[in-house]
Amino acid sequence: MKQVVFKLGLHDEKCKKKVMKVASGHSGVDSISMDMKDKKLTVTGDIDPVSLVSKLRKLCETDILSVGPPKAAEKKEEPKEAKKDPKDNLAELLKQYPAYHPQAYYQPYPQPISHYYVTSVDEDPNACVIC
Repeated sequence: MKQVVFKLGLHDEKCKKKVMKVASGHSGVDSISMDMKDKKLTVTGDIDPVSLVSKLRKLCETDILSVGPPKAAEKKEEPKEAKKDPKDNLAELLKQYPAYHPQAYYQPYPQPISHYYVTSVDEDPNACVIC
């Protein structure tokens, strides 16, 4: 596992999307993060930094800032929540359902039922038929 930090010469969002697509498509990539403020791309995984930087240089100006082991993520202890009753959770979801699916609850006018009547050539001898 390696963590590689690249300095990019990005100009716009279109270039950023292309860079993210190339970086995520590279073999061995586990995670990608982009800092647009500093224009830095951090890639973590079993990757070859030289091959990745050569692909990125085709899109924009790219330099390798650092290569090293990935930093251990700082784990913050979150306070444990009391267990909720599943029925309360279900009730909450049912209240939110109409907002996502309004057509299931509201129809401005009743939909007409359409019936189709099909006739054959045998029933109407004056019909035009192209064989």
